[in-house]
Amino acid sequence: MKAEDEQAFREFVTSEMTSLRKLAYVTCGDWHTAEDAVANALIKLYPRWRKLDRPDLYVKTMVYRAAIDETRRPWRRERSVGDAIPEVTGGDPVSAADERMRLRAALDAVPARQRAAVVLRHYLGLSLEDTAGVLNCTVGTAKSQVSRGLAKLRESLAGERINLNGMPMEEWTNAVA
Repeated sequence: MKAEDEQAFREFVTSEMTSLRKLAYVTCGDWHTAEDAVANALIKLYPRWRKLDRPDLYVKTMVYRAAIDETRRPWRRERSVGDAIPEVTGGDPVSAADERMRLRAALDAVPARQRAAVVLRHYLGLSLEDTAGVLNCTVGTAKSQVSRGLAKLRESLAGERINLNGMPMEEWTNAVA
């Protein structure tokens, strides 16, 4: 690869790393798995870098698929000793942190494909066409996945008294992070 292509790839990875990690995390629910998925996707992207017109959409598709693939691996089904220790859940005195935790739990209740569609569309701000491209489906299917995902999210949040309709995007963004 030429030096200017390598530099362009480095700049691309630097600028997109945060959003790729968040997409992978929201898809699989585990930071370590998300980082593995992003790393695997970037390894596959590197040799194809010069041939792509839209590397941003290509890598988001790869990260989404890699995050799902990582959760399907047989070794992920094994339980560690730490899983037997119950997590202590207590009220967080900071209401914003508590709300983020509740929103994160509500996001986990949304099926993976719908959650990915909601994140791609509303969190990463992709168009319906780009969302459909990443999910490898038609625009109509992407639209229905986003709609169903939002409905499930609103249903989960109704009991928590969190209203997504009035929540500014900055707060929603902080909740996913």
